[in-house]
Amino acid sequence: MLIQVLDDSSEESIQYMIKAEVDSWNRKGVNIIYRHRFFRTGYKAGNLKSAMSCDYVKDYEFVVIFDADFQPNPDFLIQTMPHFKGNPEVGLVQARWSFINKEENLLTRLQNINLCFHFEVEQQVCGLFLNFFGFNGTAGVWRIKALESSGGWLERTTVEDMDIAVRAHLNGWKFVYLNDVEVPCELPESFEAYKKQQHRWHSGPMQLFRLCLLDILTSQISIWKKANLLFLFFLLRKLILPFYSFTLFCIILPLTMFVPEAELPVWVICYVPVFMSFLNILPAPQSFPFLIPYLLFENTMSITKFEATVSGLFKLTSSYEWVVTKKTGRLSETDPVSMAERETKVRLQRSVSESSMVAPAVEEKKEKKKKNRIQKKELVLALLLLTAAARSLLSKHGVHFYFLLFQGVSFLLVGLDLIGEQVG
Repeated sequence: MLIQVLDDSSEESIQYMIKAEVDSWNRKGVNIIYRHRFFRTGYKAGNLKSAMSCDYVKDYEFVVIFDADFQPNPDFLIQTMPHFKGNPEVGLVQARWSFINKEENLLTRLQNINLCFHFEVEQQVCGLFLNFFGFNGTAGVWRIKALESSGGWLERTTVEDMDIAVRAHLNGWKFVYLNDVEVPCELPESFEAYKKQQHRWHSGPMQLFRLCLLDILTSQISIWKKANLLFLFFLLRKLILPFYSFTLFCIILPLTMFVPEAELPVWVICYVPVFMSFLNILPAPQSFPFLIPYLLFENTMSITKFEATVSGLFKLTSSYEWVVTKKTGRLSETDPVSMAERETKVRLQRSVSESSMVAPAVEEKKEKKKKNRIQKKELVLALLLLTAAARSLLSKHGVHFYFLLFQGVSFLLVGLDLIGEQVG
């Protein structure tokens, strides 16, 4: 086993700390390598491509990938590797994510609902019936032969994980999803970080859809698998649902309040959305008290998701932006071993600076005052919805008023950045 630490950071102090940590494990006899690129192109895909191009990689058959905020249990390989034995057609074994900070604030609770549905339903069902699902970019084991035969890591989109999964599926490789193998990680706690993450997660798939459409149509996989790829994997949750939520609840419904002849039936604005939200929340039953906030928040996020899908489809500049999702490091806060290691690193840095060795000093930075980031688009829609709610009250539209009021308040809270942690 060989461990590669792929450091794409741009601060010398951070690089030195990581290098010192790798050196300490080297001295303990662990086969571990520190890699830092001089030309940081291609974001994560470029980093992985660079690491897999090393000569020593040919001596290995499998590669397991973890993002920096993931902390797998010691038996992770024992639980995942047996699924490759006797199954040469299996190219990927994917584990489930679990979240150490899912109850930190309202934003993390609502994210947990979406991701529980993704892992419990989407990944598990597709893995069971189709032997295919989207690689989550981390907490997965790849057969290196599957990566190489599918073209390796490509830098053409911001969703390199989905890209390689689609190409491997078209080449006939099968995937295995393990819902009972969980790897702890963190959810973004500020709306600013979550919004940028969701923009990438929705613009990237549309980039990939545009690039892969012809390959999917001309591939040798079955008609059913092609339909699944095109409709369920790409279009339904990444394009159709955000478009439906945004246009119906944020544009059409409030505008009908100003046109007396136009009226949407109650089942469209109430029964169907509540039922769909109920289905989404089933995999996380402890979140049932947040059913209505979840429905309102998903409608609020539809503007970000719809904007992202449009940018990905039409190759707008924003679709090629990669902003690292900020995390707080709460996994390390709850780990006594990590706390002890951090204290050791601080002592090491002090001794290095005192002995005037050639290494950048790690300066303690004063914590910047946290502030709210105003979201202008959300505030504009909040004004529209609240105005429509007032109009609905005067016209005695009943349930329309309550929906427009609560949805307008939801947009207002998000627009003023009052959901989640504020950013420094």
